[in-house]
Amino acid sequence: MKCCTLLILAVTSFFSMGLMTCSNVQAEPTNAKEAAAEKARADQELDDRYQALVKTLSPAEQAWERVLQENLGNFYLPIHKREKIAGKSNAWDFVKDDPQLPRVLLIGDSVSRGYTQSVRNELAGKVNVHRAPANCGPTSLGLRNLDVWLGDEKWDVIHFNFGIHDRNTPIAEYRQRLEQLIARMQETGAKLIWASTTPIPDDAAKKQTAASIAERNKAAAEIMAKHGIETNDLFISITPYLDKMQNPNDVHFNAAGYKFLGQNTAKAISNALK
Repeated sequence: MKCCTLLILAVTSFFSMGLMTCSNVQAEPTNAKEAAAEKARADQELDDRYQALVKTLSPAEQAWERVLQENLGNFYLPIHKREKIAGKSNAWDFVKDDPQLPRVLLIGDSVSRGYTQSVRNELAGKVNVHRAPANCGPTSLGLRNLDVWLGDEKWDVIHFNFGIHDRNTPIAEYRQRLEQLIARMQETGAKLIWASTTPIPDDAAKKQTAASIAERNKAAAEIMAKHGIETNDLFISITPYLDKMQNPNDVHFNAAGYKFLGQNTAKAISNALK
């Protein structure tokens, strides 16, 4: 009798645990759905506040914000919206040109984004420093969107880089795309400055090697020499200070690193404008 009782209790416990497990499995989609709904509500609230702010801006500023909305993408646009609402300046601020000053365009990836504000600080009152309305990423994206980034206004200097996002692009393709990008930028009549790509760490998980950047910088250097394009050699400049200025196991830099890169870029631009 005692054995039968134990058997019944064991079977009952087994089925109870099974029901609990099923209940938990069924609850997960509900929790995921609730989390998605909450995110959607937060995103909508952010957009409502951002759009309300945009309505208060000048027509020129509103036009710039529309360009950003079309080009920043799902990662950078929410960041930009939050910073605008908070009244925080960022790399994609609207630039009201002083017509007496030269106009400079920065084209590049998130590293370039990181030092944009430093460049503006260094050249304040001397140069109108604009930034392309995107994380410009690989050369393939540049070929698709360069006309949008250039816009319709005249540029005195275009400072550009493509490299980290091309670390796995075959060298031959990388060369060909750079040639095409240069040809289009030369049509603007602007003086071009090439920024060598900053170092990256070896990271097998991200399929990146430090050597890939050295290889692409070498290829780019040959092309720039061929076209007589000046180089802002950020790779050489920052390399001695990587332990202090680059985030550990990351392609990005800390505040001191971005300030340093911005100062070097400002010097290159100033020299080009002499």
